[in-house]
Amino acid sequence: MNEFRVDVYQNEYLPQGASEVNAIVTVTATGEGVVAADEPAAEVIIIDCSGSMDWPSTKLKAAKRATAAAIDALRDGVLFAVIAGTHTASIIFPYEGGMARADAESRKAAKQSLTRLRADGGTAMGEWLRLAARVFDSRSSTLRHAILLTDGRNEHEPPEKLARILEKVAGQYVCDCRGVGTDWEVGELRRISETMLGSVDIVAEPAGLEADFKAMTAASMGKKVADVALRLWTPQGATVKFVKQVEPTLVDLTARRTESGPRTGDYPTGSWGAESRDYHVCVQVEPAGVGDKMLAGRVSLVSAAGDQLGTRGQMLAVWTEDTVLSTKISPEVAHYTGQAELAEAIEEGLQAQRGGDVETATAKLGRAVALAHASGHEDTAKLLANVVDVVDPARGTIRLKRAVSAVDAMTLESRSQVTKRVGRQSAAEEEAD
Repeated sequence: MNEFRVDVYQNEYLPQGASEVNAIVTVTATGEGVVAADEPAAEVIIIDCSGSMDWPSTKLKAAKRATAAAIDALRDGVLFAVIAGTHTASIIFPYEGGMARADAESRKAAKQSLTRLRADGGTAMGEWLRLAARVFDSRSSTLRHAILLTDGRNEHEPPEKLARILEKVAGQYVCDCRGVGTDWEVGELRRISETMLGSVDIVAEPAGLEADFKAMTAASMGKKVADVALRLWTPQGATVKFVKQVEPTLVDLTARRTESGPRTGDYPTGSWGAESRDYHVCVQVEPAGVGDKMLAGRVSLVSAAGDQLGTRGQMLAVWTEDTVLSTKISPEVAHYTGQAELAEAIEEGLQAQRGGDVETATAKLGRAVALAHASGHEDTAKLLANVVDVVDPARGTIRLKRAVSAVDAMTLESRSQVTKRVGRQSAAEEEAD
């Protein structure tokens, strides 16, 4: 079974009268994990088959090849199905509906069924997600993962319908979303992926789909524990301001809290393999006197049954008159606060650029360049350089490019929530300080 370790990074010292406690909580899962034989993993692949997938025809052809590659990457025994999405949704495989168990015969039949996929009709992603939930419910499975591929916007159902369906299916499975080409909306797919605790990314050229589908399926096959929640206890009189995943991507979990006991709430984190993630937890407590010490929060990981998984971490608050102690900023907290600001600056800068607001776009994207440079986020810095001409990265001095390709702008936007892990000192380095 996977083992979970919780480490808390913070500056516990607060000046007199202060009430806000911030901490970065690192959760590390190790071990091989065990999936019960009677409840295997389950995979659903959702392929956009709207009319636009045939313009050019290479999109649907590439989607078929990518789906076949994903099917080949499934472990023996994994339950799986393929859904074709248009303004409705239908199960392409297995023919009788439900899910099939992966083996040589079923893989061959599934790949043969892909020849029946045709591009025709509209786009109603809510219907696709709802059918996927029904397919998952047709068989008993613990680890549920879906891949959703589209090339367009959700034009054939109202936004409020998609919102209702997302609210209903949230927590039932994890869904990674991919947009092929440049005619889809990043914000739309991000809402789906964040609700379903998955990822979103652009595949600019259809030829890139096969490798991406293989990678997503391999990552899914590496998950061993499903429905893990971050459990947070806080003392009487405390208020949770927010709980956010800050690495590997930014996801605000604050509104996803479910009460699990007195002054205790659970925040969904989805499925885990052998990996590590960081969370920013902010708690407001009642100020105490100088010299007083308080347990401001207790953090652990729990299973769907409520059992604690691994170790538990503590958030502390100590009030002091020593300004040297109280003004020292936790490097972990500072780093991820900057990463959140970086993502926000990119989002606002691109929006201003699309709207023709040159002044705001220059200010925001310049700030993003400076933050990416300061945090050593080289990947984001490279993406920004495709959108702006960088004059001085340290100062954030830039010039907007006269012409920016849709691919470059959408790649920057879709990956703006991807963060870089803070570099932490070794114990020896901390002692030297």
